[in-house]
Amino acid sequence: MFNINCSCRHNSEFMSQYFPDLPPLVPQRGTAFSRALCRKLFLTQGWTVVGEIPNLAKAVAIISPHTSNIDGWYGFLAIGGLGLKVTVLGKDTLFKPPFKPLLDWAGLIPVHRDSSHGLTEQVVATIQKYDKIWVGMAPEGTRKKAEKIKSGFYHIAHAAGIPIVMFAFDYDHKIIYCLGAFTPTGHYQHDLKQIMQRYVGHFSPKNPYWLAEPLQKLVKKN
Repeated sequence: MFNINCSCRHNSEFMSQYFPDLPPLVPQRGTAFSRALCRKLFLTQGWTVVGEIPNLAKAVAIISPHTSNIDGWYGFLAIGGLGLKVTVLGKDTLFKPPFKPLLDWAGLIPVHRDSSHGLTEQVVATIQKYDKIWVGMAPEGTRKKAEKIKSGFYHIAHAAGIPIVMFAFDYDHKIIYCLGAFTPTGHYQHDLKQIMQRYVGHFSPKNPYWLAEPLQKLVKKN
């Protein structure tokens, strides 16, 4: 059983070394206890968070590579330790009793797959309702080997007029990197190359065999 003592100066200083502070504009959630618990669980497994979190009220947050279900566990602990509130997409059919209150609390956005309004329009409409919101997405769209990076995250960010904040899993060194923010210009292919360039030297997958093909090409540049 983990001994969490939020008032312990030594533990607090140790944990803050490996977790960047959240700037004031970034949406936040959790308590001092929940953050300390997530940090403790994260750090005792040998992981750290590296990089400054951009001071943005709204953003599309992406993380790659995604090759294993365990990515979700480390991602959950990292955002919990940061105290960062990330909103993710979920099928509207899930938002029924008794699950709806839990999904609302977890920050899921219900999307209607069969709606005449496209996914991008639905998510942008939701983003516009909030003063602060970070929408989390995995660009590969699957933990299996993807042939390409899906463009949904980009089109949502561009249509909403908000930046893309990039995170990377590095399993070799047990680091989650924050790679900064990128403002989409509307020129997808050109911008995607610049976004992918940020990942060079800052990622390694849990399952190399399932690494998306565009990321495999970046490995050769590392």
